[in-house]
Amino acid sequence: MEKQKRVAAIHDISGIGKCSLTAALPIISAAGIETAALPTAVLSTHTGDISGYTYRDLTCDLPSVAKHWKSLGIGFDGIYSGFLGSTEQVEMVCSFIDDFADGNCVILVDPAMADSGRMYTTFDDGFAAEMAKLCGKADIIVPNLTEAAFLLGEEYVEPPYSKEYIESLLWRLTSLGPKKIVLTGVCFSDDEIGCAVFNEGDIHYKFSEKYDGIYYGTGDIFASALIGAYMRGKSISESADIALEFTCGAIARTYLAGTDTRFGVNFEQGLFDYMKKLGG
Repeated sequence: MEKQKRVAAIHDISGIGKCSLTAALPIISAAGIETAALPTAVLSTHTGDISGYTYRDLTCDLPSVAKHWKSLGIGFDGIYSGFLGSTEQVEMVCSFIDDFADGNCVILVDPAMADSGRMYTTFDDGFAAEMAKLCGKADIIVPNLTEAAFLLGEEYVEPPYSKEYIESLLWRLTSLGPKKIVLTGVCFSDDEIGCAVFNEGDIHYKFSEKYDGIYYGTGDIFASALIGAYMRGKSISESADIALEFTCGAIARTYLAGTDTRFGVNFEQGLFDYMKKLGG
């Protein structure tokens, strides 16, 4: 029997909100991949459109956790980083990759720092340059359109987009280092949304129906489903297709149920179909 693969997921954990580790753990586990959690912070909820949340920073714990894992001889087939709360944490994740990644370890970086043309309130413009350094260590990056522009030090462009702009953006992102890029939030019209996949020069698109509203945590859900599929042997394009269908299905269920989207989307009821698409 094939040895089970293991992925280190480096994110914060929000008790409510279905994002970061709260999403990564069940989704990657559903793919049959062991998920080692390295939490960067613990929050009562995510911070989008919610006030009064609690926050405990775990920056000081990250080196000691990594040291303990190293002492146990723990290895990883994949490393997946998401929201990082500070420049110091970005530097620590760079060191973690240097310490644990060998030539067979897949590095996926979701440069979670901005959306809708704005940096998250916890970051300044200089944070994008630090995140770009981390992206330079990745095999795969999964930015949205805002993050892609900021990683390149450019102004954000409002949708809808032209194919020429998207493909120019993808080629310019390769200057950061990764050979595979999955760009999310791509739309060529007002009624669809999807992703563009760059794989060493080949470009693949996948779209789905667009629903009105803001759906928190969907970037984390998409990236988690993507790495789960990729670690199961799917190509990067196949993985992106599966991740988009899974994420948009969660959005559709949430929209049709009229659920308060501040508290996340219903991805749980799509896990069985996700597993079937992965062949188990």
